[in-house]
Amino acid sequence: MITIETARAWYPNHDPVHGFDHVLRVYQLAERFALAEGADLEIVRAAALLHDAEGSATHGGDEGRKNHHHDSAEFARQVLEADGWDESRIEAVLHCIRAHRYRDRSEPPQTTEAKVIFDADKLDVLGAIGVVRTVAYDVVVGAPVYVEPSEHFRKTGKKEPGEAHSSYHEYLFKLSKVKDLMHTSLAKEMADDRHRYLEEFFERLGAEMRGEI
Repeated sequence: MITIETARAWYPNHDPVHGFDHVLRVYQLAERFALAEGADLEIVRAAALLHDAEGSATHGGDEGRKNHHHDSAEFARQVLEADGWDESRIEAVLHCIRAHRYRDRSEPPQTTEAKVIFDADKLDVLGAIGVVRTVAYDVVVGAPVYVEPSEHFRKTGKKEPGEAHSSYHEYLFKLSKVKDLMHTSLAKEMADDRHRYLEEFFERLGAEMRGEI
């Protein structure tokens, strides 16, 4: 049986972005959404605990995390096979894990359980915790918190040569779009509220950085 205490050992102790505290928040949100949607709790709980088990460390940057959803799925297979799960339920967990990454849409969430995990994981990039995690990520990898984006980035989401990717860039590229990707009813409600906080924060940050207020 996979427990929270068992899963704790799979995650770095000092990662402010993708450490075990993130996993616990996803686990708690996923339980709420699963109960509301009638999803299979055993599959949801296992997927939540395993979804970032490989490649979770932030210090590797985007390159280090590029395939973390596939690497975590392979790790999950080993864990679940050792735990005696049957193949169909293993595949259900692996789909949840492979489908949770924002930057890879090649396998979108198809099952209720996968939609629950996607929503729980994405809610953790919104609201106050979204601000904390986004800024913490840039501090860890040595990127700036705020740089005024180029017009090219604003229009296309692609940086000019030499342009830094700041927290504000991440907000424009990803965070500002997350609320519209939610699948479950409760997640949609929570995302609207968290999105408003995030939007107000980055609007205020930009105005202060430009000396307007």
